[in-house]
Amino acid sequence: MTPNNFKIREIQSDDNKKIAKVIRKILIEFGVPKVGTAYADKILDTLYEAYDTENAIYYVIEKEGKIFGGAGIKQLDNYNGNVCELQKMYFLPEARGIGLGSKMMETCLQKAKEFGFEQCYLETLPYMEEARKLYRKAGFKDLDAPMGDTGHYSCNLWMLKDL
Repeated sequence: MTPNNFKIREIQSDDNKKIAKVIRKILIEFGVPKVGTAYADKILDTLYEAYDTENAIYYVIEKEGKIFGGAGIKQLDNYNGNVCELQKMYFLPEARGIGLGSKMMETCLQKAKEFGFEQCYLETLPYMEEARKLYRKAGFKDLDAPMGDTGHYSCNLWMLKDL
Protein backbone atom coordinates (compact mmCIF):
# COMPACT_ATOMS: atom_id res chain seq x y z
CA MET A 1 0.00 0.00 0.00
CA THR A 2 1.31 3.46 -0.81
CA PRO A 3 0.93 6.58 1.33
CA ASN A 4 -1.89 9.14 0.95
CA ASN A 5 -3.82 7.17 -1.69
CA PHE A 6 -1.00 7.45 -4.22
CA LYS A 7 -0.67 4.43 -6.49
CA ILE A 8 2.49 3.10 -8.14
CA ARG A 9 1.68 1.43 -11.45
CA GLU A 10 3.30 0.61 -14.78
CA ILE A 11 3.32 3.40 -17.33
CA GLN A 12 0.66 3.37 -20.07
CA SER A 13 0.92 5.02 -23.47
CA ASP A 14 -1.52 7.79 -22.54
CA ASP A 15 0.80 8.76 -19.63
CA ASN A 16 3.58 9.93 -21.98
CA LYS A 17 2.71 13.62 -22.17
CA LYS A 18 1.80 13.84 -18.48
CA ILE A 19 5.00 12.27 -17.15
CA ALA A 20 7.20 14.26 -19.57
CA LYS A 21 5.58 17.48 -18.34
CA VAL A 22 6.04 16.44 -14.69
CA ILE A 23 9.73 15.54 -15.17
CA ARG A 24 10.51 18.80 -16.99
CA LYS A 25 8.71 20.80 -14.30
CA ILE A 26 10.79 19.12 -11.57
CA LEU A 27 14.06 19.61 -13.47
CA ILE A 28 13.25 23.32 -13.88
CA GLU A 29 12.37 23.53 -10.16
CA PHE A 30 15.85 22.22 -9.30
CA GLY A 31 17.62 24.40 -11.87
CA VAL A 32 18.97 21.37 -13.73
CA PRO A 33 20.87 22.17 -16.94
CA LYS A 34 18.74 21.59 -20.02
CA VAL A 35 21.62 19.89 -21.84
CA GLY A 36 23.48 16.82 -20.64
CA THR A 37 20.60 15.75 -18.37
CA ALA A 38 17.26 13.94 -18.64
CA TYR A 39 15.70 17.24 -19.77
CA ALA A 40 17.23 16.82 -23.22
CA ASP A 41 16.56 13.09 -23.58
CA LYS A 42 14.86 12.29 -26.86
CA ILE A 43 12.85 9.55 -25.17
CA LEU A 44 11.33 11.84 -22.53
CA ASP A 45 8.16 12.32 -24.57
CA THR A 46 7.83 8.60 -25.34
CA LEU A 47 8.68 6.84 -22.09
CA TYR A 48 6.04 4.15 -22.57
CA GLU A 49 7.64 3.08 -25.86
CA ALA A 50 11.19 3.50 -24.52
CA TYR A 51 10.52 1.05 -21.69
CA ASP A 52 8.41 -1.33 -23.77
CA THR A 53 11.38 -3.62 -24.26
CA GLU A 54 12.95 -6.65 -22.61
CA ASN A 55 14.13 -6.22 -19.01
CA ALA A 56 12.89 -2.65 -18.74
CA ILE A 57 10.00 -1.06 -16.87
CA TYR A 58 8.83 2.42 -15.94
CA TYR A 59 6.45 3.15 -13.10
CA VAL A 60 4.37 6.26 -12.49
CA ILE A 61 2.90 7.61 -9.27
CA GLU A 62 -0.74 8.40 -9.76
CA LYS A 63 -3.52 9.81 -7.63
CA GLU A 64 -7.03 10.43 -8.93
CA GLY A 65 -5.86 10.27 -12.54
CA LYS A 66 -3.02 12.80 -12.07
CA ILE A 67 0.65 11.82 -12.46
CA PHE A 68 2.98 12.99 -9.67
CA GLY A 69 6.23 11.32 -10.70
CA GLY A 70 7.89 8.12 -11.72
CA ALA A 71 11.01 5.97 -12.02
CA GLY A 72 12.30 3.24 -14.28
CA ILE A 73 14.77 0.38 -14.59
CA LYS A 74 16.60 -0.38 -17.81
CA GLN A 75 19.91 -1.89 -18.99
CA LEU A 76 22.70 0.65 -18.51
CA ASP A 77 23.40 2.27 -21.89
CA ASN A 78 26.70 1.54 -23.58
CA TYR A 79 27.87 -0.79 -20.84
CA ASN A 80 28.89 -4.40 -21.33
CA GLY A 81 27.71 -6.06 -18.16
CA ASN A 82 24.65 -7.16 -16.21
CA VAL A 83 23.99 -3.70 -14.77
CA CYS A 84 20.75 -1.77 -14.91
CA GLU A 85 20.20 1.92 -14.34
CA LEU A 86 17.61 3.52 -12.10
CA GLN A 87 16.32 6.20 -14.44
CA LYS A 88 14.19 9.30 -14.34
CA MET A 89 13.14 9.10 -10.71
CA TYR A 90 11.41 12.39 -10.05
CA PHE A 91 8.48 13.36 -7.82
CA LEU A 92 6.43 16.55 -7.62
CA PRO A 93 6.52 18.28 -4.19
CA GLU A 94 3.15 16.77 -3.18
CA ALA A 95 4.64 13.28 -3.48
CA ARG A 96 7.85 13.98 -1.54
CA GLY A 97 8.65 13.28 2.10
CA ILE A 98 5.85 10.76 2.65
CA GLY A 99 7.65 7.49 1.97
CA LEU A 100 6.88 7.20 -1.75
CA GLY A 101 10.56 7.43 -2.68
CA SER A 102 11.40 4.40 -0.56
CA LYS A 103 8.39 2.50 -1.90
CA MET A 104 9.31 3.35 -5.51
CA MET A 105 12.94 2.38 -4.92
CA GLU A 106 11.87 -0.94 -3.39
CA THR A 107 9.53 -1.59 -6.36
CA CYS A 108 12.20 -0.79 -8.96
CA LEU A 109 15.01 -2.73 -7.26
CA GLN A 110 12.79 -5.79 -6.79
CA LYS A 111 11.94 -5.73 -10.50
CA ALA A 112 15.65 -5.32 -11.37
CA LYS A 113 16.39 -8.49 -9.36
CA GLU A 114 13.54 -10.32 -11.13
CA PHE A 115 15.05 -9.27 -14.47
CA GLY A 116 18.33 -10.83 -13.32
CA PHE A 117 20.48 -7.71 -13.04
CA GLU A 118 23.44 -7.97 -10.66
CA GLN A 119 23.95 -4.26 -9.95
CA CYS A 120 21.97 -1.04 -10.23
CA TYR A 121 23.64 2.23 -11.25
CA LEU A 122 22.35 5.79 -11.09
CA GLU A 123 23.45 9.32 -11.86
CA THR A 124 22.46 12.41 -9.96
CA LEU A 125 23.45 15.98 -9.15
CA PRO A 126 25.05 17.48 -6.02
CA TYR A 127 22.06 19.66 -5.12
CA MET A 128 19.58 16.79 -5.17
CA GLU A 129 20.44 16.11 -1.52
CA GLU A 130 17.20 14.43 -0.44
CA ALA A 131 17.41 12.03 -3.37
CA ARG A 132 21.02 11.17 -2.48
CA LYS A 133 19.97 10.44 1.14
CA LEU A 134 17.30 8.09 -0.18
CA TYR A 135 19.78 6.34 -2.49
CA ARG A 136 22.29 5.86 0.34
CA LYS A 137 19.55 4.54 2.63
CA ALA A 138 18.72 1.97 -0.07
CA GLY A 139 22.36 0.83 -0.14
CA PHE A 140 23.81 2.79 -3.06
CA LYS A 141 27.51 3.66 -2.76
CA ASP A 142 29.31 6.61 -4.34
CA LEU A 143 31.54 6.00 -7.36
CA ASP A 144 34.56 8.01 -8.51
CA ALA A 145 33.62 7.90 -12.19
CA PRO A 146 30.63 7.16 -14.41
CA MET A 147 29.81 3.75 -15.84
CA GLY A 148 28.56 3.27 -19.38
CA ASP A 149 27.61 6.34 -21.38
CA THR A 150 24.14 7.71 -20.71
CA GLY A 151 24.79 11.05 -22.42
CA HIS A 152 24.07 12.81 -19.12
CA TYR A 153 27.43 14.53 -18.92
CA SER A 154 26.02 17.25 -16.63
CA CYS A 155 25.22 14.65 -13.95
CA ASN A 156 28.43 14.50 -11.99
CA LEU A 157 27.61 12.12 -9.14
CA TRP A 158 27.41 8.39 -9.74
CA MET A 159 26.23 5.60 -7.44
CA LEU A 160 26.06 1.80 -7.57
CA LYS A 161 24.30 -0.91 -5.58
CA ASP A 162 24.77 -4.67 -5.62
CA LEU A 163 21.44 -6.43 -6.03
